[in-house]
Amino acid sequence: MRRFTLLFSALVLGTTAIKAQTVATFDTMHLAHADTFYVNYSAPLSDVGFNDGHAHFPCIYDTSYGGIWSTGFAYSNMTDSITSGYTNEYSAKTAIGYGGSPNYVAVFCSDPVTFENNVRIQLTGSAIGKKVKGFYATNSTYAYNSMRDGDFFGKKFGNGDWYLLSVQGYSGGVLQPATVGIYLADFLFPDPTKNFILNTWKWVDLTPLGNVDSVQLSLTSSDNGMYGMNTPAYFCIDNFTTDEPLPVSSLSVNNTVAAVAKVYPTPATNALYVDLADNTIGQISIVDITGHTVYTVNNITAHTEINVSGLQPGNYILKLSGSNGIATSRFIKN
Repeated sequence: MRRFTLLFSALVLGTTAIKAQTVATFDTMHLAHADTFYVNYSAPLSDVGFNDGHAHFPCIYDTSYGGIWSTGFAYSNMTDSITSGYTNEYSAKTAIGYGGSPNYVAVFCSDPVTFENNVRIQLTGSAIGKKVKGFYATNSTYAYNSMRDGDFFGKKFGNGDWYLLSVQGYSGGVLQPATVGIYLADFLFPDPTKNFILNTWKWVDLTPLGNVDSVQLSLTSSDNGMYGMNTPAYFCIDNFTTDEPLPVSSLSVNNTVAAVAKVYPTPATNALYVDLADNTIGQISIVDITGHTVYTVNNITAHTEINVSGLQPGNYILKLSGSNGIATSRFIKN
């Protein structure tokens, strides 16, 4: 019997821990139909956010003025990359999630108490006090079009302008000094032909922040007025990835997926099916050849269908995680 073993770049002979990546892809978050987004007015001015992966994403709505989004995170499958203005606040400029996935998260980066442009993602479970690997970020259609064209509040960006997303970590309730930044728009280049407003998904590496309990996302802009930032305080994220080391002694690795599941078809084109023989399996993940987890399923059934149509063709590793350990195997995506 051929033996398959999943090797992460952080796992080498002599190490005492395995890196267990958990990815919040938001693709299992239910939306009633296409081109819609999460709204919850059940508890006005209270956190009605959601959990995915090992993180909580706060969200606050207000029933004033017919119902408004006050701050936080809202998962979305909106595909409107055209319409300008605040009525299109839940759309990513990419019109789709990272890797062609349907869902992503729109972020309204506004603190309703301090009026500063920041929000926090709270880690949960085994991710608390550990490193966050990172996430993908891009502009919302609202912010992108405002910077491209200008609008009632924001200016059209020109040489010398910028729009910056900064990320810091909290540990023990204290904001840590380490900061990771990514320009969502950068018009600071000596060569103006290099100026850009981000309209693709870009990876944000958060490992320099170290061990954290939560991460704070903050926006700043070169365009400000008497009431603060004029640029719309919106952007989008996908594949929020935590990185939890687990003791080797508590984790065994099975030789092959065949011992606990039937996986078919391979090669796979649009769907990969996993029929489980082990009811302890709690998570199914797909890992690419670079070691990045690109898809995670937490709602496991005896017959689980995984949509792989958005994956790039190539070789992948399927990882089944449960209370009895981890089983891995390879499959090909056409």
